[in-house]
Amino acid sequence: MHSLHLSLGSNIEPEQNLRRAVALLRERSEVLALSRVWQSHAVGSPGPDFLNLCAWVRTPLTAAAFKAQVIQPIEAALGRQRSADRFAPRPIDIDPILEDGQPWGEVTRQAFVIVPLAELAPDLHYPPDAPYSLAELAARLRAETWIVARPEVEIG
Repeated sequence: MHSLHLSLGSNIEPEQNLRRAVALLRERSEVLALSRVWQSHAVGSPGPDFLNLCAWVRTPLTAAAFKAQVIQPIEAALGRQRSADRFAPRPIDIDPILEDGQPWGEVTRQAFVIVPLAELAPDLHYPPDAPYSLAELAARLRAETWIVARPEVEIG
């Protein structure tokens, strides 16, 4: 079994699409925990604000297989259409960020990823050679970037 941490974001009907994405994740994996929902400005685009969260799931699939067999079908079911503008508004974006506690894919230091992830893995060093924990990095990013918790948004 593999432990995956996923970053989920939406800025088109975000509350509805995050709920639907989590429900579909629950059908296809064991969802161990969800972070709170966080609101942040769109990065790289003047689009509407995003709602983001992290999910911690357990699955027999590797991150690459999970992306191909679970994430991409969920994104397609929720209307995700990829375009040349990688920052375009979207109904859902799901990315694996940790596989078995190790960074998977491009290591990002964006607040919309780190702040929710730090709720689920506060003591983790990301990347592994970082001299600070995720909790410390998240605190620094929250001081530098506009990002707010949205506890009233119930995802399930």
